[in-house]
Amino acid sequence: MTRMNKLDVLGILQEHGAILDGHYVMPSGLHTERFVETALVLQYPHLAQKLAKALSDRFLGDVDVVVSPAMGGVVLGQEVARVRKCRAIFFERRGDAMGLRRSFRLEAGERALIVEDVLMAGRTTAEVLSLLSAYRVKTVGVGALLDRSTAPLPLAVPVRTLVSMPIRVFPADACELCRRGIPTTGPGDGAPPAGA
Repeated sequence: MTRMNKLDVLGILQEHGAILDGHYVMPSGLHTERFVETALVLQYPHLAQKLAKALSDRFLGDVDVVVSPAMGGVVLGQEVARVRKCRAIFFERRGDAMGLRRSFRLEAGERALIVEDVLMAGRTTAEVLSLLSAYRVKTVGVGALLDRSTAPLPLAVPVRTLVSMPIRVFPADACELCRRGIPTTGPGDGAPPAGA
């Protein structure tokens, strides 16, 4: 199989209606004019596998465990682990604390690859990077399907993505879309797009 390029990945996202335009309120409370719902693509195992292979190919060397910091990255992380022939685990947040649950374990000296579906500001990923360091695990890098960040990410390891698509976000009290009177639709809530 030939290596996937940015246009291949964008084509898959567009073909499956994963790039949504409108006025969205992110889980963080920030507003945005574009939301990328990767789950619309990752629900298809053959596509998840293809994207995971392309992402895995961006990293050389051995990996003992693929770690996903959030629900959106779990499917992609599982598929990258399948390519790497290693295990896949994920961190979960309970209240304000991020941690391992479900009897997952990490051993000192293991090599971890963090896999996300979408990177935005990198705060959650940085939190997981810090936790991995506390477990004395070596993080070889961060891989993601999409980087939507508009500023440098606060990550001290290699970051490799399949697509970089900077997408603006606005604080709720200074939202350009709110000022224009565009109604909001929460991403991923099953509601029809605004105006439908």
